[in-house]
Amino acid sequence: MLASATWIQDDRFLGAATSGHAIVTDASEEKLAPSPIELVLIGLCGCTASDVTTILRKKRESFTLLEVRALAERAVDVPRVFTSIKLLYRVSDTVSRKAMEDAVRLSKEKYCSVSQMLVKAVPISYEIEYVQ
Repeated sequence: MLASATWIQDDRFLGAATSGHAIVTDASEEKLAPSPIELVLIGLCGCTASDVTTILRKKRESFTLLEVRALAERAVDVPRVFTSIKLLYRVSDTVSRKAMEDAVRLSKEKYCSVSQMLVKAVPISYEIEYVQ
C-alpha cells in the first residue's frame, strides 16, 4: 500500500493512495475539507462499519440503517493525540441484539485493522443504539 500528500496551498494537500482515489485534506482554519486527524476517525468508522455490515449479512440479519459515529477527545497540548474515542453504532431495530453485539465485538477484537492500531494508543469504547 502506498499513500502520498501533495501540497496544494496553505495547509491543504491532495492525498492519494494505491487505489488511485484522491481526497483533499485541510489543516487550515477554514476547513474546506477534512483535516488529517478527522480522516483517522472517518477511517475508523468506515472500517468497523464495513466489518459489521459484512458480519450481519453473513448472519442473514436484515437492516435498513447502519451508521457509526465517533466522538473523540484530544489532548490539550501538542501533539494533540486522541485521549479517548467512543463509537456509537446506530442500527435498525430489525437486527437482533445478539447479532449486533457479536458483530461489533468481532470487529473490535478481530477484524478492524484501524481499531487494532488505535487501541494500542487510546481507549475505544462503544455503544449500540437501535432505531426504528
